[in-house]
Amino acid sequence: MKIALVHDWLNQIGGAEDVLEALKRNYPISPVYTSIFAKTLMPAHYRDWEIRTLWINRLPGIHRRHQVYLPLYPLAWNKLEIDNFDVILSNKSGFCHGLRFPSESLHICYCLTPTRYVWQLDNYLAGEDLGKTATLLLKPLVALLKRWDYSAAQRVTHFIAISTAVRERISRFYRRESTVIFPPVETARFASIDSEDVEDYYLVVSRLIPYKRIDLAIQAATELGLKLKIAGAGRDRERLQALAGANIEFLGFVPEAELPRLLARCKALIFPGLEDFGIAPVQAQAAGRPVIAFGAGGALDTVVPGVTGEHFPEMTIDSLKEVWRNFDERAYNPQEIRRHARKFDTSLFVKRINAFVEQAWRARTSNQKFQYRDPVIATER
Repeated sequence: MKIALVHDWLNQIGGAEDVLEALKRNYPISPVYTSIFAKTLMPAHYRDWEIRTLWINRLPGIHRRHQVYLPLYPLAWNKLEIDNFDVILSNKSGFCHGLRFPSESLHICYCLTPTRYVWQLDNYLAGEDLGKTATLLLKPLVALLKRWDYSAAQRVTHFIAISTAVRERISRFYRRESTVIFPPVETARFASIDSEDVEDYYLVVSRLIPYKRIDLAIQAATELGLKLKIAGAGRDRERLQALAGANIEFLGFVPEAELPRLLARCKALIFPGLEDFGIAPVQAQAAGRPVIAFGAGGALDTVVPGVTGEHFPEMTIDSLKEVWRNFDERAYNPQEIRRHARKFDTSLFVKRINAFVEQAWRARTSNQKFQYRDPVIATER
């Protein structure tokens, strides 16, 4: 099979790029189609890839402020037709699923989420402080984008969802069925330590942007008098620092090599936002540490209450405080936590993606109905 990879934009590093890295390692000769590519903002090895950009890559300032050009992305992707490939595998959280392709090709969309600022605008704008006028002006534009986004989703051959929460959204917003394949996590990078070496701090690992709701963790920790370290950088740092008490430490960007030790020594990871999946909770569990997470979205798949951590039921300071106040990290078995984390390992992601692509292509070429069979579950049986 000739396979093309598709990614929304390449100007920042996050969970979507972790998925792309795994896909590119799995399909090393496949080109990557993307809207923009900011070479200086991305890892150096990306320059060795065959990356094909859209015309909007030439627009002024788009590499650092791509959100400003939001209305143009559907236009750009709608004009792209990818031919001469058997399978197009898109890694989507924005609009890249709207590309065109010949009827004999397959378009498999690995859906990180139905476009968040289109379908969940209120959640996305939480903490952005745009003002009523700007928010009102956005709503007609978002209504147009919803219609385009829904129509584009109908062209996709098969959807894969990264979590059960995203599967539900694909069904609700796009009226399409999907298969859940969890995103890749390099669990072998992390190791647990002896309980006596765990230090007296809790940890947040996140980009510092409003919808991540780091403010909840900061205010709860400040009121409870608990030590909290925050690893990550972002435009919301100044606002968050203004909320923080003396017990909150901002570490800034933490290099990947330092993250395993930081996670292994924390009492627990705090995960306060609504995420589609969330890599950090799985990384913490791979290091044998429990997680306190908002009980929705991807945390429903990754955090098992009473076994690998706890959920707090409402996205409020009081709800988080109630769980945190009664939390005892010694009640959780690090080895059991690590066993759970291995269910999300990159090796399983690769097996499942390969099986999905091969089974879908075989069904297409043999004119049969496609029904995915999970190779991992089959092996376990």
